[in-house]
Amino acid sequence: MEGKVESLWEEVRELTLGTTVDRLRSPPTPLQFLRDFVSQNKPCIISNAISHWPALSLWSTPSYLATALSSSLVSLHLTPDGQADALVPHPSQSSLCFVSAHVQPTLFPQALDLIRRPPSHLVAYLQQQNDCFRTEYSELESDCDAHIPWASEALGCLPEAVNLWIGNHLSQTSFHKDHYENLYAVVSGEKHFLLLPPTDVHRMYIKEYPAARYSYSQENGEFRLEVEEPERYVPWSSVDPCPARASLKQESLKFPLYFNGPKPFEVTVKAGEVLYLPSMWFHHVRQSPGDGGCTIAVNYFSFAGYDMQFDIKYAYFNFLQSLPCGSIDDQTIPEGDREDDSGPHASSNHLNSRFSGDESATNNVEIHKDRDNVQVHE
Repeated sequence: MEGKVESLWEEVRELTLGTTVDRLRSPPTPLQFLRDFVSQNKPCIISNAISHWPALSLWSTPSYLATALSSSLVSLHLTPDGQADALVPHPSQSSLCFVSAHVQPTLFPQALDLIRRPPSHLVAYLQQQNDCFRTEYSELESDCDAHIPWASEALGCLPEAVNLWIGNHLSQTSFHKDHYENLYAVVSGEKHFLLLPPTDVHRMYIKEYPAARYSYSQENGEFRLEVEEPERYVPWSSVDPCPARASLKQESLKFPLYFNGPKPFEVTVKAGEVLYLPSMWFHHVRQSPGDGGCTIAVNYFSFAGYDMQFDIKYAYFNFLQSLPCGSIDDQTIPEGDREDDSGPHASSNHLNSRFSGDESATNNVEIHKDRDNVQVHE
């Protein structure tokens, strides 16, 4: 079975995906987008789709944002190193745990300053999700579109959530997937994605890890790692695609299916471009700031007009994941066997928080990392 699964990784690239992600110079028609990308579960990057947004010129100026949101209380995510919704050493065991960021309500001008001028002891990231753009940042809504018209027509629905991401180069996103169709528009700076199709699920070495959370003390400026009580487990990818050079050989031996298999698709999404990221695709994200010292993006999550739990794509993914693959550690688990199917990413029959135990839902919509979401940072 292992050989057949590995053959699938190559064949899906040869037959449908090719070797690079398609770039479109102008927005597609709804029919073209549906036929060539959505129906094929194939990502693409679209230029000149948001060139009319005032945000492209306005948001690169920090003073504009600070003035427009001068009295807005926003959810600022804090970590000691920019690694949240990621795997870190367990505080009391010789193993790993899945950690989420500390979330601190903060006035926007103060949050923006922490992002643009990061102190040595913490990394700040605005990545609340949960439809945060239409709730926490509603003063900015006139600066960009409420949805992407040609995409909404092709998908047959308006976005379930629109999220704003503001971060710096210190934050990055570990490998994860979403059950949602994702249109990711970069407004300032650049986002650097590593992408793997759903057929490569075995290469992610998904295991369940105990959930934990950072707790930050403003008094002493220190973080404490707290394991959740009662104990809860999150299925998460074990692979770090960018290990330190000194540990690359060791990581390659631990995760041979990833490091010895087909290379992930590597794309950079620049300001003014939109990435279509199909549901179920695994993605790892880094970012580079723009002129204003931040990376800023808006993303639109859609369910494509139906519940993913009953979609053939979801059924196919669960079937593929249930197949045995000899190089996978015995602790790797099919996500469909978990109480929360996708761990921090919402079970498809309701929009749970993208990251388990994360911020409270807004209007009962909880879509997280993203990341940028999150936190998976996207």
